[in-house]
Amino acid sequence: MRRPPLPWLKLKLCLILGIATALSAAPALAARPLVYCADASPEGFDPGLWDSASTNTANRQMFQGLLGFKRGTTELVPVLASSWSVSADAKTFTFTLREGVKFHTTPYFSPTRTLNADDVMFTFGRFIDPQSPFNKAFPATFVYPQNMGLARMLAGIDRVDDRTVRFRLHNPNITFATNLAMAWASIQSAEYGAQLLQQGRASQINNQPVGTGPYRFKSYAKDNVLRLQANPDYWRAGQVSPGLIFSISREPTVRVLKLLAGECQVAAALRDVDVSSFDGRSDVNVMKVQALNISYLSFNLKKPPTDQREVREALDIAIDRQAIFKALFPRGDAMQAVSAFPPAIPGYNHQLKNEYNPERARQLLAQAGFPKGLDIDLWALPVSRPTNPNGQLMAQLIQQDWARIGVKATIKTFEWGEYLKRANKGEHSVYMSGWSGETGDADEFLTPNLSCASNRSGIKFCNPAFEKLIDEARISTDPQRRNKLYEEAQVIFKRERPWITMAHSTVYVPVRKDVHGFVMSPSGSVDFEGVYRD
Repeated sequence: MRRPPLPWLKLKLCLILGIATALSAAPALAARPLVYCADASPEGFDPGLWDSASTNTANRQMFQGLLGFKRGTTELVPVLASSWSVSADAKTFTFTLREGVKFHTTPYFSPTRTLNADDVMFTFGRFIDPQSPFNKAFPATFVYPQNMGLARMLAGIDRVDDRTVRFRLHNPNITFATNLAMAWASIQSAEYGAQLLQQGRASQINNQPVGTGPYRFKSYAKDNVLRLQANPDYWRAGQVSPGLIFSISREPTVRVLKLLAGECQVAAALRDVDVSSFDGRSDVNVMKVQALNISYLSFNLKKPPTDQREVREALDIAIDRQAIFKALFPRGDAMQAVSAFPPAIPGYNHQLKNEYNPERARQLLAQAGFPKGLDIDLWALPVSRPTNPNGQLMAQLIQQDWARIGVKATIKTFEWGEYLKRANKGEHSVYMSGWSGETGDADEFLTPNLSCASNRSGIKFCNPAFEKLIDEARISTDPQRRNKLYEEAQVIFKRERPWITMAHSTVYVPVRKDVHGFVMSPSGSVDFEGVYRD
């Protein structure tokens, strides 16, 4: 006859069963994907091809560079490089690669080796050698490398051995390593590139990504959803969340409603007017940072009438920024942009001022040969950004201001990808744009946007005196001298007016309370490594 369990044994059995049940339930609770309400579709998945915030956000979850930024800071840290060194003259940068890093295994690619120097050579070879076999098969414009003048900057890249790569520069550049922490410098698999080349499918590198990051590509439907899976072979700690979903909604109010309903756990940056939607909510945290960013209107410097400096200045000083800020930034957290980068960055010229003077604007137009005014097109930003939360409204307010000086502005806009493509071709007269920095250095704003290297088509800014100053600043190791050079460069920028500077903003990102591990960056960008939900 079987005896009933003793009381202490019964208690022990209950504890064991309880622990087993809890352990078996824990993965089920954690096995829910994280959903991010994104504001725009990625343009593609080849990081070197693109420099828009929406594309970089998606690619950062799948790709990594030699270096990165410590979360929540501008501090440079090793990522795919385990260490790096810089020569005393700041002309040679040597990187030791991390061992055991695996590229993603996907239905379309299975790596046979771990990361080595060939991958770095393949990645940067594409940026600087248009005659490389891969570039011949898939000709492409690498926007950021081109705009920073990478090919002109480099004297050579050396494959020292399997684990070591050396970059040699023609001139000293104390910001060079920092550039390699940005999304464009993400390392691609040379083995995958060779496979695509052999298959005659080189262009698929932009559609079927293979990186080393915490998440790998699963599927994508433009303007709808991007699905990523946790990378089981990730070289750092595995992800608690089994997947990451980008639920793409262009309308800000739709993203707010989805997050409030729990359909997504994190959403793209809020407009000022939407922040109050979360007041009194115990289930949502609204995180914020005074980001290193700027919005501006960029002139076409090749196309009349904005090729004339007097016209550009007239259009600038005719804008009532105070009225625009009351309409677009009711919380009062944004500040007027005066120069090409925020005042928190060293080298900012505090002597510069904005001007609102419609009467002088009319005089400038008359000097330029337009005493009766002129017609112009004004492109409205089709997506919401913290520094420009409503492109249509901004355009309408500017249209009214310009009408007061005899300028008839026709507002145009396009789907986001088309907007960027057409602007790069120079179809505009004036278009809305913006920039977010990650490094806290002035060069990150000036060189990619305002140097002659970024102006191959002639539609952007290229000024020899300005170029000389930022080139000298880039090679100077004396902080005071660098700051002085940047201050002088900004005087030229303000005089020539390639941009109408608009706003630096606070970035608000709503995060549901059941999300763990999320940290905002100084740029306002999002990083989902190690982030999960209850």
